[in-house]
Amino acid sequence: MAKKQETRNIGLNVEPPKKTCTDRDCPFHGSLPVRGQTIIGTVVSTKMNNAITVKKEYMRYVPKYERYMKKTSTYHAHCSPCMDVNAGDQVRIAECRPLSKTVSFVTIEKLS
Repeated sequence: MAKKQETRNIGLNVEPPKKTCTDRDCPFHGSLPVRGQTIIGTVVSTKMNNAITVKKEYMRYVPKYERYMKKTSTYHAHCSPCMDVNAGDQVRIAECRPLSKTVSFVTIEKLS
């Protein structure tokens, strides 16, 4: 008889995914701890293996012109199989230990 897989409490006020997975780098079903900052952004690409590209837009004040300028930042985040995300979705990502050369964030919630 298969044991039902429990979801871990990751310490953030987010809804755990309905699906389960066997990914060891999943914060809910694996052993990956999350720490540091959380970022809300839009998924741009899902073409990497178990990873996504998230873009965050923000406004930056330019004192010379006394105006705001729109800027963007790009983050690569690990995406577990239990999270169903597509390009254009709003997601919340959290900082974790480095998983590869460019991936230091993990997807914790799909917002829309």
